[in-house]
Amino acid sequence: MAYIDFREAELSGSLSTAFAPRAEPEVTAHASGFSALEWLVVALARRDSLGSLRTPGRIGSALSRIFGGRGEPRLANPRLEALRRFAVFAWHRGHNVPPSELAAFRDAGFSPNQAETVLESILSTRAVKFARG
Repeated sequence: MAYIDFREAELSGSLSTAFAPRAEPEVTAHASGFSALEWLVVALARRDSLGSLRTPGRIGSALSRIFGGRGEPRLANPRLEALRRFAVFAWHRGHNVPPSELAAFRDAGFSPNQAETVLESILSTRAVKFARG
């Protein structure tokens, strides 16, 4: 979508600058190798249960439609879904993430260092929560 800033044209005295194409803002990765969106996925995974990782069966899906229930927690982006699944296991099981989830995390383009970063972040948050009671 185009954006025209007429204030800039007024200041410079030229409409050609107002119609110049603008670059879209990029989602940049932090020093950890994760973007803000990816850290948000990790934080939101804290509320997901291990049951959210299972594919609902036909009966479960039908009951959910009839009685209402929590929608499908899966993310449309496969990379973010791999991150969410990894983070859900980390929130609930700590370092005991299944090898299949580690492989899916790696296949989604994440590095072993990023896996350690997520685990350290989650475990330190869990430790603070546990210490507070």
